[in-house]
Amino acid sequence: MKHEDHAPETPATRFLRQHRVAHSNHLYEYEEHGGTGTSARALNVDEHAVVKTLVMEDEAGKPLIVLMHGDRKVSTKNLARQIGAKSVSPCRPETAQRHTGYLVGGTSPFGTKKILPVYIEKTILDLPLIYINGGRRGFLVGVQPHEIVRVLTPTQVECGLVD
Repeated sequence: MKHEDHAPETPATRFLRQHRVAHSNHLYEYEEHGGTGTSARALNVDEHAVVKTLVMEDEAGKPLIVLMHGDRKVSTKNLARQIGAKSVSPCRPETAQRHTGYLVGGTSPFGTKKILPVYIEKTILDLPLIYINGGRRGFLVGVQPHEIVRVLTPTQVECGLVD
């Protein structure tokens, strides 16, 4: 784990503070294309408790966020069916950045530039604590899943596939 005196100030940490969400800060050495496996090892936590923030879009190009376990993939076909879309696909990195204000690899569902609909894999809510991006590469925040429900009002979905 990378040690710094204090966590970075990001739109996500400001959002969490404004909404009085208790959270812990976790910095680690970011690895390009390292994914949740890298952060889970660095924090010594189960990859299932590390939640990815994925920016996707429907067939009309409308953006949305999907929160998924680190050790699972999103079945875009199942997701599209559950949200009433014809199709869903990942956004290009520059498109995701334009919608959220975050670099890919540092995307947080908190404090996004535009308010986007959020979908959460239902089983994430069964975990006592999750680790999710804090708005910068190499920075996760630990939060209780019920806080995500409170501040983002996500729609629950079941579209996770074992990676």
